[in-house]
Amino acid sequence: MAKNSQNPADYIQPLNINGLSGRMLHMPAPKAHPDREVLLIYGHHSTLERWWGFAQCLNRYGALTMPDLPGFGGMETLYSIGKTPNLDNMADYLATFVKWRYKRKRVVIVGLSYGFLVVTRMLQRYPELTKKVEFLVSAVGFSHHSDFVFTPQRMRLYRLGSKAVTFWPVAFTFRYLALNPYVLRKAYAKTFNAKKKFAGADAELSKRLMDMEIVLWHANDIRTHMYTTHDMLTVDNCQKQVNLPLWHVAASFDQYLDSHTVEQHLRVIFQDVEIAKNKSMKHAPSVIADASESMMMIPLKVRRALLAKRA
Repeated sequence: MAKNSQNPADYIQPLNINGLSGRMLHMPAPKAHPDREVLLIYGHHSTLERWWGFAQCLNRYGALTMPDLPGFGGMETLYSIGKTPNLDNMADYLATFVKWRYKRKRVVIVGLSYGFLVVTRMLQRYPELTKKVEFLVSAVGFSHHSDFVFTPQRMRLYRLGSKAVTFWPVAFTFRYLALNPYVLRKAYAKTFNAKKKFAGADAELSKRLMDMEIVLWHANDIRTHMYTTHDMLTVDNCQKQVNLPLWHVAASFDQYLDSHTVEQHLRVIFQDVEIAKNKSMKHAPSVIADASESMMMIPLKVRRALLAKRA
C-alpha cells in the first residue's frame, strides 16, 4: 500500500465473516492518534468507494475501518445464508465484526443514516458492547419511522413499493428493467427523491453523479436495498435504552428527516444527546463527494469534542 495514497483501492481488504464474503476499508492511524480506533458504518445505497472522502476525514482521528454491510457494496447477502436482512440480523452481523475487530480495544463509532440504525440496534441487543465504545456519533442518523418528513400518502406508497420488491420475481424484474443503465440515465434524476441530488449540477457534473448512481444501484443487492428501505420506513428503535452519551450531527436542511423529531427520539434512547448541525442543505454529501466536501459531516463542535475526549 502506498503511503498516503489517494486511491481507496490501496486500503481495501477482503472480509470473510459469518459465512459471508465482502470487503472492508482500513486506513492506518495517523501519528497524532496512533492508538485510536474509528469504526465507520455507512448508510443506505453505499459502497466503500462512495464514502471514501468521509473515511479520509475520520482517519485524522485514528485508524479508520469501514466494513461492508451484507448485501451492500457487493458483499454477499444475508439471503445467501438463509437469513433476511432485517435490522436484528444486520445488528448481529455488526456485533460479530466489533467483537472480532476490537477484542481488547475501545473504539469511536460513527453511524451514518441507516448505518446508525444498525449501530443502535447492535448496542441494544448487546449492551456489553457499550463498554467498548469510546465516543459515539450519529451522522444524520435517526431512530423512528415518524422521523421522516414524507406525507402519509407518500409513506404508504414507499412502504408498499419497497415491500413488493423484496419478493424475488419482482426484484428480478425491477433489477433488469428499472435499473437498466439506459433507463436510469433517462429517468432517475427526475424522480422525487433524486431531484435534490442533481439540483444545480451542470452537464459534466450530472454525468459523473449518474455514473456513480448506476454503480451504486448495481453494487447493492436490490432485495436487500428494498427490505432495508421498508425497515427504515417502519422502524421503532425507541423500545430500549442505550447507556451511552451521543453526539448527533444533523443537516441544516434534510429532505428526508425532521431534525426536531429525530432529536426527541434520540433522547428517549441515549443517556445524553449533544446536537451539532452541519452546513449541508441536503441529507448527505453527493455520491462523489471528496474529503473537502465530506468534512462538513464532522462539525467543529464534534471535532473539538473528539479531541477533548482523547485528552
